[in-house]
Amino acid sequence: MERSTQEIIAFAMYLVVVLAVGIIFFLKSKKEKGGDKSYFLGNRNMNGLVAALSAGASDMSAWVLMGLPGSIYLYGMGQIWISVGLLIGTVCAWIFIAPRLRRFSIVADDSITIPQFLTNRFKSKSHVLLVISAIVFIVAYCVYAASSIVACGTLFQTVFGFDDDKKTLVMIGATVIILLYTFLGGFNAVCWTDFIQGMMMLVALMAAPIIAVVAMGKADFQPLAPVVTDENYYNLLSSGKFDWKSISDILSGFGWGLGYFGMPHILIRYMAIRSEKEMKKSRVIGIMWTAIILTMASIVALVGHEYLGTYLEAGKQSTIFITMVRNLFPAFIGGLLLSAILAASMSTADSQLLASSSAFASDVYKKMIRKKADDKEMLLVGRIVVAVISVVALIIALSPGCAGIMGLVECAWGAFGAAFGPVIILALYWKRFTYKGAIAGITVGFGVDALWYAFLSDSTGLYEIIPGFICGFIAAVLITLVDKQPTKEIEDMFEKAQNPLD
Repeated sequence: MERSTQEIIAFAMYLVVVLAVGIIFFLKSKKEKGGDKSYFLGNRNMNGLVAALSAGASDMSAWVLMGLPGSIYLYGMGQIWISVGLLIGTVCAWIFIAPRLRRFSIVADDSITIPQFLTNRFKSKSHVLLVISAIVFIVAYCVYAASSIVACGTLFQTVFGFDDDKKTLVMIGATVIILLYTFLGGFNAVCWTDFIQGMMMLVALMAAPIIAVVAMGKADFQPLAPVVTDENYYNLLSSGKFDWKSISDILSGFGWGLGYFGMPHILIRYMAIRSEKEMKKSRVIGIMWTAIILTMASIVALVGHEYLGTYLEAGKQSTIFITMVRNLFPAFIGGLLLSAILAASMSTADSQLLASSSAFASDVYKKMIRKKADDKEMLLVGRIVVAVISVVALIIALSPGCAGIMGLVECAWGAFGAAFGPVIILALYWKRFTYKGAIAGITVGFGVDALWYAFLSDSTGLYEIIPGFICGFIAAVLITLVDKQPTKEIEDMFEKAQNPLD
């Protein structure tokens, strides 16, 4: 049996499992009739292990198997600051954000989305924040989901040598599969498939560099191409000295960590955990999983540099993991390991689609368009939004000017972190914070991030999330200080959310 045939069988087995999970939860939801809270938040009944791996897998999309290792492989250790920043960010989010957000979202009228929480947090009747949030969600998630679709196309094109027409068909197929199991089971299906996918990513990232090191230890080992190492390749200062290039790379790396405070599809995982006890379990597992994943992704790049040499040129560096697996493992096992890329792509895309559909269906449609919409109508609207965003994401992924996996993720990650990060922190920790301050923080953070990306990112080398986050934070604080004091009811709710509920 040819290698490509065995790899196709492995991919097919993975896809069958994913769809089976969606069908199981679809049938289960039919019996329970849980409505939008079940579909969008799993009835706040997620156990610690599943919630932790689901948060991690929805965070670490295909870029952690392709974009990040490829960047380190091509440019060297100076890119590892991204891993450092992400690890610090996830530790801070699990410790300082997750417990408070879960409690506060329950106290704030049992909110099931981030925009809904921010509105209920201030007991506001206004819909301005909901509309602004929905716009940010849809714009950023279209870009973010496009990265997952690109990753699927790149995987199959690299493995099977597809031309561009067949790559397009693969990307359409991946979009349809993501749609199917997001439609079927909602939040529970997404979380359980994320759990499976998180385990696959972990095994794949650990196996590839270990086997590569064993292969390199053999007396007859020869790299696939000459190993050419730049003088600063193993220097944590990307330019080899403490100049603005090195400083901006370090700051930008740490800036990635800011994204965790405002990433809706990760934050709602915190809200869905069933108890304080499960939260503590999730925190430990989630931090450990992320630490291992980021460490192994960096090791894949450095080992790949020695194993592959200059085999991959600029523009092809994102295929480093694929190339290593196909050279190191038998076809069927390699296919299973490469399914981790599908897992990473789909685990992020499904979470993003669900978060964006909930933001529109629960926060805009039911609040402003059809206040009497029943559960069945809400689910239908949510699924329509999922379909629309998927189509737009596919169009972005297929466009000639597509920025590639890492570029797309970087753009969307920055937008969410700058828009919602400062507001989430202030909402959880500052009693004086007001609704108008939240609107200002989201609007200014998102706006500055977008403008910096468009006009100053290339010339400064500084990741746009940093100025966006800082300006959003300042705007939120200043507008709050000139706004009137919150009511006693709001302050009492804030105090209640500071203590464990169960």
